[in-house]
Amino acid sequence: MNKKQRRWRNRIVAAIAIFAAIMVVDKTGLLARAFGGAAAYVAFALYLVPFLISGHDVLAKAARNIRRGEAFDEAFLMTVATIGAFATILFPDTESQAAEGCAVMLFYQVGELFQSYAVGKSRKSISEMMDIAPDYANVERDGELVEVDPDEVAVGDVIVVKPGERVPIDGVVVEGSSQLDTAALTGESIPRHVEAGADVISGCINMTGMLHVRTTKPFGESTVSRILELVENASEKKAKTESFITRFARVYTPVVVFAALALAVIPPLLGMGAWTDWVMRGLTFLVVSCPCALVISVPLSFFGGIGGASRIGVLVKGSNYLELLSKVDTVVFDKTGTLTSGTFNVVAVHPEAGVDPDYVLSNAAYAEAFSDHPIAVSLRAAYSGTIDQSRIADVREESGHGVSAHVDDHVVLVGNDRLMEEYGTRWHDCDLTGTILHVTVDGAYVGHIVIADVVKEDAEAAIRDLHAAGVRRCVMLSGDRRDVAEAVGKRLGLDEVHAQLLPEDKVSEVERLLANEAEGRRLAFVGDGINDAPVLMRADVGIAMGAMGSDAAIEAADVVLMDDHPSKIARAMRAARKTMRIVWQNIVFALGVKILILVLAAVGVANMWLAVFGDVGVAMIAILNAMRAMRVDR
Repeated sequence: MNKKQRRWRNRIVAAIAIFAAIMVVDKTGLLARAFGGAAAYVAFALYLVPFLISGHDVLAKAARNIRRGEAFDEAFLMTVATIGAFATILFPDTESQAAEGCAVMLFYQVGELFQSYAVGKSRKSISEMMDIAPDYANVERDGELVEVDPDEVAVGDVIVVKPGERVPIDGVVVEGSSQLDTAALTGESIPRHVEAGADVISGCINMTGMLHVRTTKPFGESTVSRILELVENASEKKAKTESFITRFARVYTPVVVFAALALAVIPPLLGMGAWTDWVMRGLTFLVVSCPCALVISVPLSFFGGIGGASRIGVLVKGSNYLELLSKVDTVVFDKTGTLTSGTFNVVAVHPEAGVDPDYVLSNAAYAEAFSDHPIAVSLRAAYSGTIDQSRIADVREESGHGVSAHVDDHVVLVGNDRLMEEYGTRWHDCDLTGTILHVTVDGAYVGHIVIADVVKEDAEAAIRDLHAAGVRRCVMLSGDRRDVAEAVGKRLGLDEVHAQLLPEDKVSEVERLLANEAEGRRLAFVGDGINDAPVLMRADVGIAMGAMGSDAAIEAADVVLMDDHPSKIARAMRAARKTMRIVWQNIVFALGVKILILVLAAVGVANMWLAVFGDVGVAMIAILNAMRAMRVDR
């Protein structure tokens, strides 16, 4: 609770204490014995004290809004209702309602304070995300570390990140090794090891060793800046349900004000009863009709849902996307980098009879020693020895089919079946699914190496969880060979697999799937956010995977997963559906109770105390319910 809220709370507590003391004196008859016939006027004056202490700001707000021509809000409703209750002192033939008028204002303010606390609490998970903003960056000048504003650091400068500090700007480690806490970005508690050559992103906490980092982006374009911008703008994109409630309140409030006025004036003019009776019914009607339970709890539910999702490393760009996510029944995945790691690994070495597997692998690694292709990198990573580049000569790319090189004066060929056919070499295929690299030495076939893009550890569980969450179809789109894509699809339990697609083919495939979507259901596309940007934007909900440091992902997607775990998608969908259930629970509960008490008020059954429950009580229950949206299991 902040300083302003504490002052507000203290004022209300003081007003309640004074009100309780006055009620004791009033209801026990002490005032009547002390002042006789003037007791009602004394009580009126006494109740006015806690009323003004607790509600002066509400009265002032109502007056300001009336001057601006924006009269119809809850402050206006409370002001008219409470002043009307106090005004019953002008009708000597009826009992004064000053106590009830004071109680309405007190409980209204209690509800407003509770609402303020609830909003503050729901913002906490968002504000924790905002804490990732660095205050400074350490730059070495004249042998000393100087703290400078991150905006002052240019691309290519080397900054120093000490243990316990946040990485202020994206970059590459040039010296040192450490563990990075990425929990604020990804929701993951397991630290990430980094050393020289590793990419680091802003917002992570350096846990152990000192790091020297060469910056790769200006601060304004770094991951932390993009995320903060995303979070700050999330509240601007409202869901249809939220927008409807806002429009509903604008129409609803003036309608109930004029209905209350008609209820207070028309029946007594027609001789249907005393003025005081109908005026009290109109005032009670006004108190009950206050729409704060709806206009507060519905946005609070969405805000809580967005905040809860951020705690598990899922950033939702607005409540409109949270609502759409709750209706998804088809999830379309890109393969590489989404369901697979996007990095190639050697999964098997199959030598010919009498040939050592290490001989096959070492020759392939030497032949590919100078290539930056992912396949070449995977070969060198699989080879346990150190490559002596002086043993290599005459390296030549073979028209996109492979490579040839002289290794210790032996001619080594490494490539696909077309390369073998080009050189007239006899070879044989492999039963394993993946990229097959055939290896020959001096024209003799020595074996082949199988390289595959590794399926992510939680990919199978992600598909299973999505089906369990009610997703009807899980589809994979891939530019890879059909046999490779189908093998991945079969292993993961996907419903459809479409392979050998160009980027424009993926858009066409998503268009086809969208055309077949049932009414009211939505399609989500999950990609890496870089080469999948057109499809991410075309889908009902675009979800970017592994977006730590990916500008394109943050720009193109509606939902951003801050790590590489596809299992987060089902958790995000469950959070979205939970939020929507809470939203509709609050709408039905608030409208149902209010309509019931409004009817009772119109027929004269409901009194002002029941009206207080119909307003403040319903609002507090709805707010408590809305706060459940913040709780998302990690």
